[in-house]
Amino acid sequence: MLLTRREMIQQSAAFAVSALYPSRRLAGSLSIPPAPSPVVPQDLPGDRSVRQYLAARAAELEREFLPGISRASDFEKIRPALREDLFDMLGLKPTPERSPLKATITGRIEQPGYTIEKLHFQSLPGLYVTANLYLPQPARPAGGRYPAILYQVGHYNQHRRDGNKAAPDCLQQGIWFAKHGFAALVMDTLELSEIAGLHRGLLSGERWWWHSVGYTPAGVETWNAIRAIDYLVSRPEVDASRIGATGISGGGIGTFWIAAADERVKVAAPVSGMGDLTFYAGEDGISRHCDCFFFYNRARWNWTTVCSLICPRPLLFVNSDNDIYFPMSNNERIIARLERLYSLFGASDLVDAVISVGGHGYRTDIRRAVYEFFNRYLKGDARRVVDPDEGVNADGSPALDRKLLRVFPEDTDFPKDHINKKIDELFVTLAKPSTPASGNFELWRRDLLDRLRKAAFAAWPETAPAAYAPALGGEPRAEKETTEDGIEVHWRWALGKEANSARWLIVLNPDEDLAKPPEWARGIVGGDSVLLLSARGMGPGAWTRDKFPNPIERAMALLGGTVDGGRVWDVMTVAGRRAAEGVRWRAAGRGPAGILAAYAALYQPAIEAVIAVAPPASHLPGLAGSAGAAGVDYGPALLNVLRVMDIPEALGCLAPRQLTLIGANDSAFDRTAAIYRLAGAADRFERRNA
Repeated sequence: MLLTRREMIQQSAAFAVSALYPSRRLAGSLSIPPAPSPVVPQDLPGDRSVRQYLAARAAELEREFLPGISRASDFEKIRPALREDLFDMLGLKPTPERSPLKATITGRIEQPGYTIEKLHFQSLPGLYVTANLYLPQPARPAGGRYPAILYQVGHYNQHRRDGNKAAPDCLQQGIWFAKHGFAALVMDTLELSEIAGLHRGLLSGERWWWHSVGYTPAGVETWNAIRAIDYLVSRPEVDASRIGATGISGGGIGTFWIAAADERVKVAAPVSGMGDLTFYAGEDGISRHCDCFFFYNRARWNWTTVCSLICPRPLLFVNSDNDIYFPMSNNERIIARLERLYSLFGASDLVDAVISVGGHGYRTDIRRAVYEFFNRYLKGDARRVVDPDEGVNADGSPALDRKLLRVFPEDTDFPKDHINKKIDELFVTLAKPSTPASGNFELWRRDLLDRLRKAAFAAWPETAPAAYAPALGGEPRAEKETTEDGIEVHWRWALGKEANSARWLIVLNPDEDLAKPPEWARGIVGGDSVLLLSARGMGPGAWTRDKFPNPIERAMALLGGTVDGGRVWDVMTVAGRRAAEGVRWRAAGRGPAGILAAYAALYQPAIEAVIAVAPPASHLPGLAGSAGAAGVDYGPALLNVLRVMDIPEALGCLAPRQLTLIGANDSAFDRTAAIYRLAGAADRFERRNA
């Protein structure tokens, strides 16, 4: 059953009234059961406040949609920069080389009215994409070539070995398209391919270094789809000027990615695939979704901006009224923004929304709406589709056994050179910064820090809020203070034996106790004054972490930063607020906390020296040395940092300030020493044994 836009609005209003006033119900309204929420139980002191923080930051980013755009020409001026930002945030900048596809057909299935070709191609050398190409019969129409559909597949994981392209929905729709004059390429996703890679490295909490690399599986899926179009346009059966894209859920967001990234997609019909920041970050919608739904929002976009890149090409935004993954309030906000943008182009008739009654999934009305949309805009056929359920057996069972759709019949047929399982380690181009030329240190340093500020720390406030900042005083005390709106940190101050002694800022790890200096710090601070700092999400203000589905850490990246990036700001703010008193700090930390102290010092001149104890040598596992402090074997997760520099270069940028590394035996720190020498500050760099 389809709802018109008017009926959709009436139903939403009825639901809102019944929610606010349970005893009242509008005449004719439908009862909508509330969607269950998979949120992590809020059982730590900081959980409620951090969720309020996420909601407030999401609201800020979505307060306006494309501000300053009042004409189509305004948007066209910024379109190239927006697409450049999208590629960057997907990890596709620089854009990978379009290497030979090496497309290989491993088998064919001939059926009345259609043919299925089982094939694979390499989107990058060794990155195999398995797919089924559904072709009409005859293979070439009398009038020339067929329009084509790029069909992106959702999270059908019950057919894992056969690839998610073998799901009944995909088989049914591939058959329908072929029997109605379309070539349809149904492609496996990386995670649910025959040669399966990984989508859920953050959802599972195992790969926080993805943030530092700037890797998201959305980037791989977009690149695979770009190369899939390269393959389609190489086929003699396909009309390259008539390509459409569709898919549901993970395939729905994939449709948005490819249609935004590649204008060869002339028509798009994503089904149940797009949220906004209000839903993802403000209402914990991120907990319901795979990592392939997200890029890292370094540009601080209103999330619907990605959809704007499709305008003014025909777009059908398809959703369901009781979909827990994409609630109607979310859908209504998105389509309202898009309708306004399309109207600037005089193309309001080219964007539409379809609402089907039911939960997350395909139904007859959804299929009919999608088929009719492609018929209209790719074939000029406006007739009603009368057979939207074609493509299955009479009893509703799949038309073919899914195993027949395998590209590689047996596991032993997998190519030995595939990199699918380690593509997250290889996909993004990482920085390889050179050492500064003699006499050029300051320019080298300034360039790196400017680029790092934009890539990793875009979410920092312009200034710290004018909040109450307790004075340190002459007595021991424990306090909290606000470092940005909605974020509180906790600290403990202890005056040294002498009033004019050095002041130490000890940055703690989450597992270190705010009540007393950690054992490793006692030999460093001696009898000096010390401030112990538990940054955001730690100590008395701790929030839930390291627990599936890790919504807080994941949502931060949608707002342009990371939790660790925010902690760098906390250290800077606490130190900087006391600089007016003439205070200069020596900052120290162990393991990841020592690296946070160092990054804070890069942007906070009130920190005159840094000591890092047992520092990891890299933000990337495998390069960071053996697991040490806090059981962590790589550095803090800072958004895109490895696309600018790694830890040895960041430490080198501290020159000529005093830097001491304790227990830093990895040869990577030789690079830090070399930078200090080139800066003329070799005497300010020291390495000690633990």
